[in-house]
Amino acid sequence: MEIMDKKTEERIRQADLITEKEFHKKVFIRGIIEFSNYCRKNCRYCGIRRENAGVSRYRMSPDEIVSVAEMNLQKGIKTIVLQSGEDLSYTREVMSDIIRRIKALDPDCAITLSIGERSWEDYAAFKEAGADRFLMRFETSDRALFRQLHPDDDFDVRMRALQDLRELGYEVGSGFMIGIPGETADADDRNIDMLEKIDVHMIGAGPFLPAAGTPMENERISADLERCLDVYARIRIRFPKANMAAATALDALDKGGRKLSLAAGANVVMPNTTPLKYRDSYSIYERKGKLDDHMADAEYLGVELERLGYVPMWNERGDSLLVKNNG
Repeated sequence: MEIMDKKTEERIRQADLITEKEFHKKVFIRGIIEFSNYCRKNCRYCGIRRENAGVSRYRMSPDEIVSVAEMNLQKGIKTIVLQSGEDLSYTREVMSDIIRRIKALDPDCAITLSIGERSWEDYAAFKEAGADRFLMRFETSDRALFRQLHPDDDFDVRMRALQDLRELGYEVGSGFMIGIPGETADADDRNIDMLEKIDVHMIGAGPFLPAAGTPMENERISADLERCLDVYARIRIRFPKANMAAATALDALDKGGRKLSLAAGANVVMPNTTPLKYRDSYSIYERKGKLDDHMADAEYLGVELERLGYVPMWNERGDSLLVKNNG
């Protein structure tokens, strides 16, 4: 891909040098299990929002979740990402038991949760059960825009939850959407500043993509791949030691976008290991047929990484350098 803006080109070059210095071409692999697409929230952009009647809903049983996690561990994927909508049918006790069962399979594995806002007591119980990391994006640092996008959410509650998670000892991941309709011209700057305020260990950012059956399904995509790569590069320059995931949404925006993001600062890839019978129902945005489905296969992904000159880190948790440096 030819980068048109010279400043962006220079930032990407600088970010690539920083990533190589800090991570030595190593790319960490996380296996995502999207275990439920039920959600109590009604975010205006999300395809699995509560009121989207066009979604085929599913819930994986605890036994299914643990079985898929075991298959990941057998393949050498040492981080299991449990992701869902905000589905409170997985109670504190149920989630804690799932976490304990996965940890019993491999006490050295890392478990990352991406299940939205829960109570402090829930977060504490999940940590005690063995959860290591928690991902929760703020999506936008603009309070007014956050309120528009999240009719049943509160910005301060989201910020408090991220603070609680950090105080409980989780590796905390957060991030934002790039190119949200209605954002201000300085949105990228403000969102990157917010990452610093949260004091994140892990970062995730991806473009706004419309989803069918949502109030925003007809909105225009305003963030092209070059802008997204520029944001990745700026994040890497600002946070040289943070883990940063190559978002699947980059491929939906432009096929091959995830691979290009590795040269702009990303050092984590997250193959989708959800059983195929559920995978298409976890439709948080419109795929538009661009995704390389082979990239969901961990073995294929490993071969691709090697072909591109990277070192896929099998049997490695890939803990944040920020955690290690802070003891």
